[in-house]
Amino acid sequence: MGHPAGVVTVVLAWLAAVAVGVAAVLFGQTARTTPRRRRRSRAGRIGLFLSLSGPWLALLAGAAAGALTGRWLVAAAAAAAGVLLTAVVGFLLAPH
Repeated sequence: MGHPAGVVTVVLAWLAAVAVGVAAVLFGQTARTTPRRRRRSRAGRIGLFLSLSGPWLALLAGAAAGALTGRWLVAAAAAAAGVLLTAVVGFLLAPH
């Protein structure tokens, strides 16, 4: 990864992964702001957790994988995919 073009690619990939993560968290905020009259079901609480915390955890897991393997570009792609997966699962468990 010592080549300058490779470094730029990795940095842009991680910026894109973080942007996807921020968008997913903002989308997940709508699940929390929905007025509720009764307590959420267990699946609803898990979905809310995934909607709010899942994207950040996916980014952290991707960064850890990049640090352990040194394959930062692949880790950024996996982190973005993990963010999308947690956002979709959170939405399906706690629709708003």
